[in-house]
Amino acid sequence: MIINSNLFFKNYQTLLFVTNFLYNIVTFLQKETDLDISLIILSAGNSNRFEYPVKKQWLRIQNKPLWQFVADRFNEFFDFKKTIITANANEKRLYEKQCDYIIVAGDKERQLSLKNALEYVNTEYVMVSDVARACIPKEIIENLLKNPSDCTVPFLKPVDTVVYENSTIDRDKVKLIQTPQLSKTEILKKALQTDKLFTDERAAIEAIGGEIKYIKGSEKSKKITYFKDLDLPCLKRPSKDIFTGIGYDTHRFEENKEMFLGGVKIDVDYGFKAHSDGDVAIHALIDALLGAAGYGDIGEFFPDNDPDFKDISSVKLLEYVKEVLIKTGFEIVNADLTIIAQKPKLKNYKTKIQRNLSKLLNAPVNIKATTNEKMGFIGRGEGIGVIANANLKYKDWYEDYNNRK
Repeated sequence: MIINSNLFFKNYQTLLFVTNFLYNIVTFLQKETDLDISLIILSAGNSNRFEYPVKKQWLRIQNKPLWQFVADRFNEFFDFKKTIITANANEKRLYEKQCDYIIVAGDKERQLSLKNALEYVNTEYVMVSDVARACIPKEIIENLLKNPSDCTVPFLKPVDTVVYENSTIDRDKVKLIQTPQLSKTEILKKALQTDKLFTDERAAIEAIGGEIKYIKGSEKSKKITYFKDLDLPCLKRPSKDIFTGIGYDTHRFEENKEMFLGGVKIDVDYGFKAHSDGDVAIHALIDALLGAAGYGDIGEFFPDNDPDFKDISSVKLLEYVKEVLIKTGFEIVNADLTIIAQKPKLKNYKTKIQRNLSKLLNAPVNIKATTNEKMGFIGRGEGIGVIANANLKYKDWYEDYNNRK
């Protein structure tokens, strides 16, 4: 057998080149995926400038609130060691019911919320982004990971003339800063050990002399500040699913108290033994509404050992729950209640209760009443039970946005 040495050498060189090329690619990818990095999504804002009944972080993108959609999207792009999301302190529990991420109570300032989240970060690097930047492209994440420094920042160049204090300045010297920003964790923590407030991580790290590296940003990383900013291709309209919840509550009678059912005063000389006013109809309705939303039960919102709720009108509790549902992206479709009572007789009150609850919910409500055929504690006239059913749907921001165009 005769071997052509030139051909053999040429093929060997080609094979060696391909092997080295593949090795470098694998090494690069291995290095990238081995980055020790956590993700922080800042989502504790009040959404005041958004001017919509639903807070922007709770807009439903198909079946996910925006904050979860953004966090999931990041984790599809990179395998973060930890994902930490800041939430309004009053909504922290609701976030925790929706996901397995670490949820941290935020603060009144972005920087203070960030410091709270950083307490849970022990990785070498941390990537920080705002929930308002919902459609950040994968290329931005990848480019940040390829260019680590004390702080790496995406930016855009302005295309319009820039005027500062009535003087035109060279727009080539201006950078429009975006998030996410990738920082060395220890340097960022050090930079935030001050009472001075910074608008982003870059500014804080720059203030202590840290190295700042800039990468090209993206128009797709547009920030949602106002309702008109929702024209983003990655945001899909909410699903049209209907969510059903069931509530049940019962209370014993107590002499010499006023009785309220569905917020309507019942003309009897006894009321309910309870921490609040004991309006059993509203309590069951609240549980049905919370059940439909997946938000737990009435006791989680209004503990019966909290002095703030001692003798409180249950109408106020219902109004608060309704506000929570609206701000977190729901609309009430309807409700149906069955009041089970041997006494008092409710025939003359059903319509009043129905109208009052419909007005409170701004939704159709049906009221039914029945006895317990003299069975059990209800049948013996010792108390009342109520079963409630409620249906919710997502507020369709997509339709409202297009109607405003």
